Amino acid sequence: MEKTNEKYGAYVQILKEELVPAMGCTEPIALAYAAATARRVLGALPDKVVIGASGSIIKNVKSVIVPNTDHLKGIPAAAAAGIVAGDPDRELEVIAQVDKDQIQAMRDFLDSAEIVVEHVDNGITFDIIVTLYKGESSAQVRIANYHTNIVHIEKDGEVLKDVEVQGETEEGLTDRSLLNMEDIWDFANTVDIADVKEVLDRQISYNMAIAEEGIKGDYGANIGSVLLDMEGTNVRVRAKAMAAAGSDARMNGCELPVIINSGSGNQGITASVPVIVYAKELGVSEEKLYRALTLSNLTAIHQKTPIGRLSAYCGAVSAGAGAGAGIAYLAGGGYKEVIHTVVNALAIVSGIICDGAKASCAAKIATAVDAGILGYNMYIRGQQFMGGDGIVMKGVEATLKNIGRLGKEGMKETNEEIIKMMIGE
Repeated sequence: MEKTNEKYGAYVQILKEELVPAMGCTEPIALAYAAATARRVLGALPDKVVIGASGSIIKNVKSVIVPNTDHLKGIPAAAAAGIVAGDPDRELEVIAQVDKDQIQAMRDFLDSAEIVVEHVDNGITFDIIVTLYKGESSAQVRIANYHTNIVHIEKDGEVLKDVEVQGETEEGLTDRSLLNMEDIWDFANTVDIADVKEVLDRQISYNMAIAEEGIKGDYGANIGSVLLDMEGTNVRVRAKAMAAAGSDARMNGCELPVIINSGSGNQGITASVPVIVYAKELGVSEEKLYRALTLSNLTAIHQKTPIGRLSAYCGAVSAGAGAGAGIAYLAGGGYKEVIHTVVNALAIVSGIICDGAKASCAAKIATAVDAGILGYNMYIRGQQFMGGDGIVMKGVEATLKNIGRLGKEGMKETNEEIIKMMIGE
């Protein structure tokens, strides 16, 4: 793909927009970011907090430990962390720097302030509205559609910022509809590495660090360690175990940042760590690793775009298929091997539900990566799932269109039922 092609610049920009650092699960961090911004606008420590959250936000914040809080969990904890210790200038690293006094202050705030959580339905999946009160003064901040997209700010009834929310469009981001597998393959093979090196170096450094911490430490259900103990240490096991270990740590209070993909740290880990593990095993050049990561990340983003940031469809499935594509490339596969890997993987594991962020995400990641590896190994042995097999269609884009429809529309009611179960309705 020539640099003069409009898609070239768009693809580089998509990677820069998507592969950004975040600390902890991104939904509670987005809530902390909204709360920290509202605290700055209010200019004082509030005595009352009202949090309006869409069902998918409630689902994804309810059960996960908020980092740098000494294992506090849930929506009030995320808001308290942002209010007491957040730096909104750091966006998804809003609570990256917290000291012991601030952690105690969070606990004191949770004990003393009135905190109300409301389920709101404004017709969009990703919606956070934080309103803070101090005496007669108030401040409100709304984030919609993606994690850093502040669309409304007001203080004492005066509107300081207001961006119209037009359905679930992602205002201000590069058009993801430009993505398709043929052009992603072309771009991955021809991109000037200098244009993607910085963002990918950071992904390699951050995500491998948290994966290694997950293996060494005691986090959640320790899926990564269980896999290594159960299945051994060959590259296929290590690829999925290291990815799972990154999620083990991230879902259970580890304070290391990750580089996200499609708004998710788990997806960022899944799309990168298995590819890095295989690259080391195969002894490929640094350039080939960068190209494989470019392919994996953009493949994951392309799959996730029609589904949306949050749904009942587990995002690790998309990222696992992306990792499979990257692994196929590292192993010498061409375009046919890559697209058949993706289709095979999706035929195996599409339909895994997202029931929020918590320890079991690591096991789902391991399953998704395993499907990506199996999908590749099927194809090089002359085996594949054919068009007409369930939701698989002839042509990779037709299959991906079905996956988008399944995740966005088909699982909408599933998402609502999961939310009701989680909040006890």
